Amino acid sequence: MSFVVFITGASSGFGAEIARTLVNHGDKVIILARRKDKLQSLQEELGVQNCAFIAADVNDNKTIALALEDIYIKRHWEIDVLVNNAGLARGLTSANQSLLSDWEEMIQTNILALVSLTHYLLPKMVERGYGHIVNMGSIAGSYPYPGGNVYGATKAFVKQFSLNLRADLYDKNIRVTDIEPGLAGGSEFSLVRFKGDEAKANQVYEGTTPLMPKDIAEAVKWVIHLPKHININRLEIMPTTQAPAALNVHKNNL
Repeated sequence: MSFVVFITGASSGFGAEIARTLVNHGDKVIILARRKDKLQSLQEELGVQNCAFIAADVNDNKTIALALEDIYIKRHWEIDVLVNNAGLARGLTSANQSLLSDWEEMIQTNILALVSLTHYLLPKMVERGYGHIVNMGSIAGSYPYPGGNVYGATKAFVKQFSLNLRADLYDKNIRVTDIEPGLAGGSEFSLVRFKGDEAKANQVYEGTTPLMPKDIAEAVKWVIHLPKHININRLEIMPTTQAPAALNVHKNNL
C-alpha cells in the first residue's frame, strides 16, 4: 500500500532522505522547509508527480494550511502520514550560561510547531478513519547529558506527547510513533547547534561511526509500512559505537 506522507524539515538531512526512501518505495510526499531552492531540487530528483513542496517556516501555520489545501485541490492528495521531522538544537553550554533566545527557539520549533501541525491534521485523520503521526524524537529525551538542558527537555516532551496521543487514539485507528535516534551524522544538526562552526561540528563525529540519514529513513519506512494493526510506540536507535552513558559523579580535590 502506498501513502501520501507530509515531511517537515525536508530540505536536507533526515527529512530529504526520508522523502527519497519513501518515493523509491512507491509513496508520494509533500516536503516542507524554508529553502525553496533545496525543495525544488529535491522535487526534480523525485519527480513532480511524486512530490509537492511547501516553502515556509514550520511555525507559519497559516501559510502551511493554505498550501496544503491548494495541494488537495490540485492533486487530490489527502495526508496519510505526518512526519514531524523539523527540529533543532542550539548550543551545548551549561544551563546557567545558555541564551534564553536559544531555549525559546528550540521550544518553538521542537514543541509548538510539532503540536500545531499535529493538531491541524489529526482531526482529518480521525474523520477518515486512518492516519499515522511519526515524531522525530531523540535519545536526549531519555538520557540527560551536560549541555542538553532544554533540547533534551523538548525531546522528552515529544516522547510523552506521542505516548499520550496513543492513549487518546487507541480506538481511532491512528498510529503514533516516536523515532529516537542517538548519535547521527550526515545532516546539518551539529552545524546548526554550533551556529555554523564547521570545525566544532565535525569534532562530534571524529573517530566514530554515527547513524546516517539513510538509517533513519529506513526506520521511518519500516514503521509506516508495517501491517495496519501494528503500532510502534517508540523506536530508540543508536549506532554500535554508542551506549547509554554512565552517571557522572564530580569529586572535589582532596
